[in-house]
Amino acid sequence: MIMNNDIEVLIIDDDQDVLESYQQLLEMSGYKVKAITDPTLVTTLLHKDWPGVVVTDMYMPGLSGMDLLDHIQSLDPKLPVIMITGHGDIPMAVDAVKRGALDFLQKPLQPAELLALLDKHLPARKSHIAQRSAISQSTTDVLLGDSPLISKIREKITQIALTSKDVLVEGESGSGRHTVTKLLHQNSTLHRGPFVAIVGHSISCTADLQRAMISARSGSLSLHDPHEMPMETQQWLCRFLLEQERQNKKEVRVLAITGTTPENLVEQERLLPELFYFLSQVRFQLPPLRQRVCDIAPLFKYFLKLSCQKLHKPMPTIDKAYINTLNRHEWNGNVLELKNVAELYAIGIVKLTGQDRTTPIEHMSSPLDDLVDSYEKQVIEDALYLFAGRINDVANYLQVPRKKLYLRMKKHSLDKAEYKAQS
Repeated sequence: MIMNNDIEVLIIDDDQDVLESYQQLLEMSGYKVKAITDPTLVTTLLHKDWPGVVVTDMYMPGLSGMDLLDHIQSLDPKLPVIMITGHGDIPMAVDAVKRGALDFLQKPLQPAELLALLDKHLPARKSHIAQRSAISQSTTDVLLGDSPLISKIREKITQIALTSKDVLVEGESGSGRHTVTKLLHQNSTLHRGPFVAIVGHSISCTADLQRAMISARSGSLSLHDPHEMPMETQQWLCRFLLEQERQNKKEVRVLAITGTTPENLVEQERLLPELFYFLSQVRFQLPPLRQRVCDIAPLFKYFLKLSCQKLHKPMPTIDKAYINTLNRHEWNGNVLELKNVAELYAIGIVKLTGQDRTTPIEHMSSPLDDLVDSYEKQVIEDALYLFAGRINDVANYLQVPRKKLYLRMKKHSLDKAEYKAQS
């Protein structure tokens, strides 16, 4: 018995004789075929990642070809459907193509035409599903957590990454906004092009943004806080995006990031309504960590394991009471704050217990000074990445004077220029 994922062509026609002739033709041509007369069974045989092609008659009792097309489109808009229609129904067939059908063929069916369409579109469908699977795996490896909220984000990335649509990513600092934009770029058709990251407050005039766009050509521009740009620059970006849409040619994909509700920014006249419209056609709203409590413990253990591997030391014991403490914490810094707490735990500093305490580190693989130096370098690097090399912000975040920060950076051979956003 052929399993659903092994079926390459699903044929639907209420005429048993016609159906058998189609099936015989395709099987003789080497295709794995499933033939049915009842169109209402189709949705039980298909799923969104089914790697085949549907061939269906336009007129059938119980469910018309157009109704069936709508059902299939709701499963997966990219699932290929070929409609078979009578000579007098060309306008309806054209309408079906507009509504998402891949193509249509007229009766009496010419075998060579059907085989040519399958030879063209079946490999493309299989390749598309393989790409989806790879994106899903890479997203799961990077955007961690099993909560329904984060699972929906991963699924949406899988759906959107292969398009070239501009995107608006919303969420609190540390919630994974930059991770999402990088995943969207790395898994897109523009992945071989550059990924340029800029922040709105660094754009003082339209020429600054134009230079960034040139740098990002044939790739993606990650634009943090577009509302911080001057209004005339926002207007220029609107015209740029409109021109891309009119020409149906994506020169630069814009992946915008904001931490504030963009509707409020529009009301405050800080974000142009037109720019919000262009960017918000696809929106990702990342949940704060406190809204996905079930992910806290697994994420903590993951970051703890990474830190221990860097320090060449075994995983320490984690008290159940401490896990409860982690779950109760507000996590205003979201995943980034959790990562920092896990890194401290790895060297024996236990945070969030009302008063920080330390636990002894067993099986020391390096002298204490080396461990402290390694951790200090890592914390400074994290802050440099977080604030794109902006020393004032880094110093404020780490609560050290600028001069002291520069001395620590010199000690660890850290150059702020290596962490600045490209422009």
